[in-house]
Amino acid sequence: MSALGSWLPAGIVGFSAPAWLAILIPVAALMLGASLRRRPAAAPWPALPEARVAGARGIDALRLCSLLLRAGAALALIAAIAEPVGRGSEARARQDGLDLVLVIDSSGSMRALDAEGERGPRTRLDLAREVVSRFARSRVAEGDRVGLVVFGESAFTQCPLTSDGNLLAAALARVEAGVAGESTALGDALALAVKRAIGGEEEALPGGPGPREPVDGEMGPAAGRLVVLLTDGRSNAGSVPTDVAAALAAFHRIRVHTVGIGSRGEVAMAGGARGRELDFERHDLDAAALEEIARATGGRFFHALSSGDLRSVYDEIDQLERVPRSAPPRLSGAPAPEPFLAIAGGLVLLEILALRVVWRGIP
Repeated sequence: MSALGSWLPAGIVGFSAPAWLAILIPVAALMLGASLRRRPAAAPWPALPEARVAGARGIDALRLCSLLLRAGAALALIAAIAEPVGRGSEARARQDGLDLVLVIDSSGSMRALDAEGERGPRTRLDLAREVVSRFARSRVAEGDRVGLVVFGESAFTQCPLTSDGNLLAAALARVEAGVAGESTALGDALALAVKRAIGGEEEALPGGPGPREPVDGEMGPAAGRLVVLLTDGRSNAGSVPTDVAAALAAFHRIRVHTVGIGSRGEVAMAGGARGRELDFERHDLDAAALEEIARATGGRFFHALSSGDLRSVYDEIDQLERVPRSAPPRLSGAPAPEPFLAIAGGLVLLEILALRVVWRGIP
């Protein structure tokens, strides 16, 4: 790609179908060589000095210029056929990526104002949305499919497995504290995430590839299915116990990384102001239950006490969950054939002006 960058028009980063360049450029070169050997169909007027000498065999500069302009237009059209791509990111082919379900706690305790921000304290949910969104975009760019489960007193699928980063970002932006109730149905959320992970092929959104085939060296689906569960409390609602949900994940060989967030003790709560006073509440994290879920499924438990800790946790998970990727990167920018079409049209117009207006020919 870097070798091509020196002559590509501004804003073009490469080609989605470069094979057309290798096929059509030699054809164009052969056609140009055949045209050079063919006798001209018209003589320029006034005749060149070489034409006035009987039997002289020289280079017709005007005809050569015409052929070069046509060759340039042909090359530009070939480049347009090779599907040029505008600026964007490089996304790897999805054939050996992960199916990753992100689970976010949206219970009332996520309104706690103990997350650091540039303009003062933020809620835990604000921080979680920011960090999880960055993590999801990174994984989608690597070729993974990512889904989103949100839970409070109940659990629901906010976004099925998809490779559309914009859709994921929009789904995360709509997550608000209390949207699923004020309590914490941790077991229900994990059970639903497992269901989405194992049934993702049937419910994946349009545009996503089909079921992921296991790659060499994998032992079952565990290398391709993953759940990352984030919460700040303890399970106090729902119908599925956390140990049952963990056993379900282990049965399907789905690793679950659990992330506990929030500081200890009483914290100020957003939305509970009375005049200038803030409501302070205590929401203790059930670290033991989260550790047991991670241990039972082969995952890890992380405890993030601060904003920086949470970012570091997801960065570490990002490094942990890597699978061999043999497929080459593919460009994900928008198609941009217009610059090459404009170049081809300009060269054809230049040839017409040169041969029909500036240098007239006599048949």
